[in-house]
Amino acid sequence: MRSYCLLSLVLLGACQHPARVASSVVPERNPKEFLADAHRAFRRGNFARALVAFHQLQFELGPGDPLTAEAHFYAAECAFQTGDLTTAALGFQKVAEEFPSSEFAALALLRDGDANMRLWRRPDVDASAGQTALATYQELLGRYPGTDAAVRAQLRIGQLNEWFAEKGYRTGMFYLRRRAYDSAIIYFKGVIATYADTRLVPHALLRLVDTYRAIGYAEERKEACANLRRYYPKAAGLDSRCPAETSPGAP
Repeated sequence: MRSYCLLSLVLLGACQHPARVASSVVPERNPKEFLADAHRAFRRGNFARALVAFHQLQFELGPGDPLTAEAHFYAAECAFQTGDLTTAALGFQKVAEEFPSSEFAALALLRDGDANMRLWRRPDVDASAGQTALATYQELLGRYPGTDAAVRAQLRIGQLNEWFAEKGYRTGMFYLRRRAYDSAIIYFKGVIATYADTRLVPHALLRLVDTYRAIGYAEERKEACANLRRYYPKAAGLDSRCPAETSPGAP
């Protein structure tokens, strides 16, 4: 009798075990629901949590899923927001290269440029990241002209050119103070010719006048003064550096 009872309990347990296992299985979540949760974390500023969610979503989605580009883009954006600019730039570049026809491609190029622009930080340090940012913005203008991202990229290019001009001007001043006049002339001319629309062009022309005066280049100084009077007649210091010449017959 005891053996019969034990056997009955074992059989009963065996019958109930599959039911327990089945009841513990967690149903798969819809990727769109998972994406919505990741976006909620992102909007709340919880970028670390959102980054984990977007990364997980990348593995769950197939390469042809239209949500894949979005997951990659926002994973890169999370890295940008947390200050991991190098990782962000690589992530945005991946979106632009692997999903060129997606709605995120143009914006990814813009943000790739933004990450590199922020990596440059300021004009007086190495400009490699700034050059990369400029090339990325120009690529955006060529590949996706007329888009909102392209319009914003054009504004960023203007800011970059101001920084490049400032870097060239500072370098010219460095050589001018050390009386390395030939090098100073090269950098001041570079600012004038390459970044003609920037605010430092009249300053570079004024310093070019100073440099020419220091080495006795009278004709070059007169030419620089003529350009200043023609294009920047209100430049501060113009009259002292380029006094009006008196005609030979004047009293």
